[in-house]
This record gives sequence, structure tokens and C-alpha cells, in this order.
Amino acid sequence: MKSITEFANFTLTNGLKAKAALTADGKTAEEIQQNIGETFKYEGDKLKHFINAIGVAEQNPEKLKRVLVVSLAEGETAPAKATLVEETHYVPEFISEIKYQAPQKADAKGGKSNRGGGNKPSGPKSSPWGMSPEEKAAKLKNSAAAKAGAGPKTAAK
Repeated sequence: MKSITEFANFTLTNGLKAKAALTADGKTAEEIQQNIGETFKYEGDKLKHFINAIGVAEQNPEKLKRVLVVSLAEGETAPAKATLVEETHYVPEFISEIKYQAPQKADAKGGKSNRGGGNKPSGPKSSPWGMSPEEKAAKLKNSAAAKAGAGPKTAAK
């Protein structure tokens, strides 16, 4: 598949509006093509591809991202929604929605566990600036008592 050109949704939308306005004014297909070519500054094959891409955009207006203009080599198959005009395929490309998936909780067999210390608050803080001198003294007293009680253990047999 060989890409020839592409047209973005914004350009195609403006082209559709211009074509609708010109059609409402009663212009012929040749006058519409000439006027769109002047407005968008397209000539020759690029103008022909743009007019055909506008037709594809009319058929697929919902969530259209762009229209790719491609030519296929022998033996290649056209994409599912491609439209064949003369020997060129016009492939509409759509915006895909990304669905949010909530993070899964890890199981006990190899995922993340919540064991261990971590930086979890132990309770509500009494001050946003840290511990008061009384809280620090109590913490030091508790840690010293824990160290003193955790001596070498001997097993009696």
C-alpha cells in the first residue's frame, strides 16, 4: 500500500461546509470543484483527491480523524472501510476512544504486596510542622525500650 496524501478532519470539515454552501447557491459540480480549489489552494490531482475525500467524509462523519489516499499494489487487499474511486482508495481513519481501567489490586502470588513499613502515616498528626517535643520524647522512650528488650534469644532444650 502506497500513501499518496492525507486530509485531516479539520480540512475536510471546512471542505464539507464550503461544498454545502456552494450547493445551496445552486452551483454546478464543476463550479464547486473550481471554487473549492481556489479556496483551499489545491490544483490537479490534489484537488481531485480532496473532492473525493470530501465525499468519503460525508459518508463517515462520526469520529473521523483523517482520510488517507492510497494506491494498492497487485495482490494487496483494500482495508475494510476503503472507498475505491478510479484506481485510488480512500481510507477513513477514526478516533478510537481510550477506556479507563482502574488499577487492579495485586494478589498474594507475585504482585505487589502491602507488607513492610513504607511511608504510611500512623495516625492523625497533631501539628503540620512535625512532632511536638513531648511526642519526640515518647517516641525515643518507646524505641529505647524496644531495643533493650530485644536481646539475644537462647532456646532452652
